[in-house]
Amino acid sequence: MPEHAPDNPRRDFLRKTLTLIPVVTVASTGLGVGASQLLAAPQHAPKVPATPPAGHYQPTFFTAEEWAFLQAAVARIIPADELGPGALEAGAAEFIDRQMNTPYATGAQWYMQGPFNADAAPELGYQLQLSPQQIYRLGIAAVDDWCKANSGHVFAAQDSATRDRILAKVEAGELVFDALPAKLFFSLLVQNTREGFFCDPVHGGNKGMVGWTQIGFPGARADFMDWVERNEPYPFPAVSIRGERA
Repeated sequence: MPEHAPDNPRRDFLRKTLTLIPVVTVASTGLGVGASQLLAAPQHAPKVPATPPAGHYQPTFFTAEEWAFLQAAVARIIPADELGPGALEAGAAEFIDRQMNTPYATGAQWYMQGPFNADAAPELGYQLQLSPQQIYRLGIAAVDDWCKANSGHVFAAQDSATRDRILAKVEAGELVFDALPAKLFFSLLVQNTREGFFCDPVHGGNKGMVGWTQIGFPGARADFMDWVERNEPYPFPAVSIRGERA
């Protein structure tokens, strides 16, 4: 990635994010990110990738109410702006729904035996008995219940500024949920949103390879190492696993 590209908080965040996520990721268990980085306002307006056409995906795991929450949340975690489409347009919600039907989502890939200790040090790893499916189901219900109790409307019915404030409260742990830690839900939601924005399109997200295009990532090309040390933009479009070109 070229060092001389225009400085932009959102673009810089997306570049750094991609280094943490494999090209063909189907989801991970990473926990802990900051919303202040995600919601940074752009300062420049480089070339904008074309917004991919809206799809007609029907969720298979999330209920209609949960799906509305998920779409509203990913739209604020990586919002669309003059740099291009955001996580909603890229299909991050579809990516997450698809992952909820994999062994990962049931905790089959995690050690899920007790004892469980929610107060354990972070370096000891995940310490709860909740699977990703349960985290989403309980977390979405908890946020919507809090929203209804305070405004009479669910999260998806709030305006963008209010959604940002609510997500910030969830991230900071200011909202106390009975079923799970608010920070745990926020961290998983953000991690999976980032994965959906940068995954190969075969997994349902990164539609039109908009995530890769925004940061100049070549995608699943077989060889681009001869460009790594050139300190100039990679001149060829991103390519997906299936051979699609951005």
